Amino acid sequence: MPENYSSREERRKAKTKAKKPNPQKKKGSKTGLFKKILLFLLAIGVVGMLAGGIAFAVIVSDAPTLDEDKLKAAYSSVILDVNGNEIAEVGSQKRTYVPYNEIPEIVENAFIATEDVRFYDHNGVDIVRIGGAALANITEGFGAEGGSTITQQVVKNSLLSHEKTLTRKVKEIWLSFQLERKYSKEEILEMYLNRIYYSGNNYGVAKAAELFYDKSLEELELHEAAMLAGMPQSPNNYNPVKHPEAAEKRRNIVLTLMAKHGFISDQEAEEAKKVPVQSTLVEQNGTANSYHAFVEQVVEEVKEKADVDVGTEGLTIHTTLDPNAQDYVSQLLNGDKYAYGEHFQAGITLLDTKTGEIRAIGGGRNQPAGGYNYALDLQRQPGSTIKPVLDYGPAIEYLKWSTYEQIVDEPYSYSNGTPINNYDRAHDGKMSIRHALADSRNIPALKTFQEVGADKARDFASNLGIPLEESIPEAYSIGGFDRGVSPLQMAGAYSAFGNNGIYIEPHAVKEIEFSDGTKQNLAPEPVSAMNDYTAFMITDMLRSVVTSGTGALANVQGVNVVGKTGSTNFNEKEISAYNVPEGGAKDSWFVGYSPEYTAAIWTGMEKNKEKMHLNSEDQKLARLLFKDVMAHVTEGDGGDFKKPDSVVEVAIERGSDPAKLASDFTPSSQIVREYFVKGTQPTKTSERYKRLEKPSGLNVNYNEETKEISLGWSYNQNLMENTVFEVSQSVNDGSYQVIHQGKETSLSIPNAVPGSVYKFQVTAVSDGTKSDPASAMIEIPEENKEDEIEIPEEENPEEGGDEQNPEDPNQDNPNEPENPLDPSVPPGEDEGAQDGQNGGQDGQNGGQNNDQGGQNEGQDDGQDNGQGGQDGENEGGNQGQEGNPNGNANNNRNNGSNREGD
Repeated sequence: MPENYSSREERRKAKTKAKKPNPQKKKGSKTGLFKKILLFLLAIGVVGMLAGGIAFAVIVSDAPTLDEDKLKAAYSSVILDVNGNEIAEVGSQKRTYVPYNEIPEIVENAFIATEDVRFYDHNGVDIVRIGGAALANITEGFGAEGGSTITQQVVKNSLLSHEKTLTRKVKEIWLSFQLERKYSKEEILEMYLNRIYYSGNNYGVAKAAELFYDKSLEELELHEAAMLAGMPQSPNNYNPVKHPEAAEKRRNIVLTLMAKHGFISDQEAEEAKKVPVQSTLVEQNGTANSYHAFVEQVVEEVKEKADVDVGTEGLTIHTTLDPNAQDYVSQLLNGDKYAYGEHFQAGITLLDTKTGEIRAIGGGRNQPAGGYNYALDLQRQPGSTIKPVLDYGPAIEYLKWSTYEQIVDEPYSYSNGTPINNYDRAHDGKMSIRHALADSRNIPALKTFQEVGADKARDFASNLGIPLEESIPEAYSIGGFDRGVSPLQMAGAYSAFGNNGIYIEPHAVKEIEFSDGTKQNLAPEPVSAMNDYTAFMITDMLRSVVTSGTGALANVQGVNVVGKTGSTNFNEKEISAYNVPEGGAKDSWFVGYSPEYTAAIWTGMEKNKEKMHLNSEDQKLARLLFKDVMAHVTEGDGGDFKKPDSVVEVAIERGSDPAKLASDFTPSSQIVREYFVKGTQPTKTSERYKRLEKPSGLNVNYNEETKEISLGWSYNQNLMENTVFEVSQSVNDGSYQVIHQGKETSLSIPNAVPGSVYKFQVTAVSDGTKSDPASAMIEIPEENKEDEIEIPEEENPEEGGDEQNPEDPNQDNPNEPENPLDPSVPPGEDEGAQDGQNGGQDGQNGGQNNDQGGQNEGQDDGQDNGQGGQDGENEGGNQGQEGNPNGNANNNRNNGSNREGD
């Protein structure tokens, strides 16, 4: 039935009201949309959980079973040398197994507090600990706690590979739950404490107690138990024998954690912290062979890079060891070739220059297995061996300095006003950086460091594997480090110079192979640390060190080796405490390389109260050991360093600043050949030396009476002050020989040989520059001989008182005339003597005519010959210029003040 409205307006209002949306209906629509989104998200979550569950099931389906033999037993690993031959087997032979009931509470608590404080509360995986470990590492220092539980560590070390993947982590969690279901907490802790790796190829906490303290577990003191509990996180870095400072810090963290979790009181912790970490250590006396130092590096490297326990995983490890080199290094250190002092020690690292592979490690003299390794563990100031790394290398790399760059060696101070000295306490003035490095001058090194800037110098060194602080002081420029470096690190840095600027981290392991046949490559990737021009130019500068500088004693005949010396000194307190004499050194280094091998040698004294310094003979040993090692391992000349296209060689006039090219008139003695980065070489030619005027009016005369040849010439009087004249002579077309040098413009040559042809060259010489020669020649006439005159017999011999007695040949004859020209001519009558005198006069006149003709002819011919001689002389001078006129080795020199290198 149609609705009745009193008016149209009512009808319109009614229709409008009917079209308005229902508010209640709108609210219901919003609620429905929210429910739909929520249901959708829940559906996704359910699907995700199902998918995750399925994925988890698939991953754990091929997880290994809980093999009790693997959990409780250990599988040794085989180490192979570079030729694939076995050199060692690392495993269970150095293990002392201890059951849980023999583990003291103090030892258990130390490990529980450090490794897994909720060990007895969780079921294998501790979610709370994961978050707590992250917080502890922030508030208490990195390494305060780890995220994995003890159960997870047992699973990882016994049953799984150490690849860092999500799949392996899932399997680890799954097997940890399974392990907790099958074994008691005490059994799991027993497995863990008997598998822990300690440095020196030793395993298990009981074995470590014997090794470091010569004690059983029950005899350990609190501070000792804390030390053993702190080491497993980084066995080598926290080894109290090798790194006492780091070890003590780690031990104190463990003591703090034990107090924090209520295992000991705060007072007990503080008292234990006061005990020096090395105070109760015993001497390491494990049996050693020539490979033990290398084997220890292998174990540490595998642990660090692959997180694998070599002593339990049954690995086959392919290494870089050259047994021939290693045997020689060991024999050299422990043999009797050199008269080493009682406390003398040395560390040697030998690398392959091109690959960074470690060929041999000399860990020290008569060092036990597990003892201090002077090649790897040492942290000593490098002295002047750091100069190519922190000073001259960065200057060439960033500033594009040439090897000729001029720098002044003069009295100087650090930026803080502290004076710096050279090793000889002298100053040599302006010099090239090549000479400054060869003679190990400290002041030019500091100036170079300042020009580069500390930040760039630090970055350059860091690229070469030298770890430095964020901010380094200027004393670092000459090796005055706060912490120090090892021979391994220095060898790695120098090898990059010999490898065209490519740095490859020194490494002992190429590849490991697991018991299931899977392999893992551990060789590091090459890194471009510098431009090839920097590497080559530093190499050539280091060549000067061994050919004419402080490293001459390390030069190997017939082998292209380069390198740098370094030494450090004692401070005043040490000098007084150890009674160090003048010239005594704390450290002596030599680091060098060939295209094939790089070797770093450190020598010094082990800590003792009897002798702490190296005397002058001791300081030679680093260079001699380098020479021996390089000569032994190198076949032939070892190749040479190839100049890259980015470098140009230029003949520079010595002393020019800025550098100028040598001119045609620069004396050969004033020319040096230096290297420049292409595009930076000089283009201006020096005008210092010009062509000298040659002597003029050269004349030659012969005096028959005195048998002397006289020379005379003239020269520009304005040029006479700094000029001398060099006279050369050739007889009968022989080679020219210098017979005189002086400021005179005339010369007499006595005892001329009759019948000979004399040629002369007179050259003006000023400040090392020579003029063209003035030339002349003369032919000396033959001596004239008179005809023999027959002497008639006297009719009355008795009246002939002037006849010579034939029976008395020594009787004088007062009537016999003198004949200086030819005393063999017999005496004659007065008329014959007069004829001879007349003939002699004619001959003399004729000789003078010949002299003049010879002179004129000699001047023409001699000028041509003299010019040829000068050309030959110039050519010979250029060819001979590559030698260094300043070459003399400075092997026995006094050291400068502390931290001033050698």
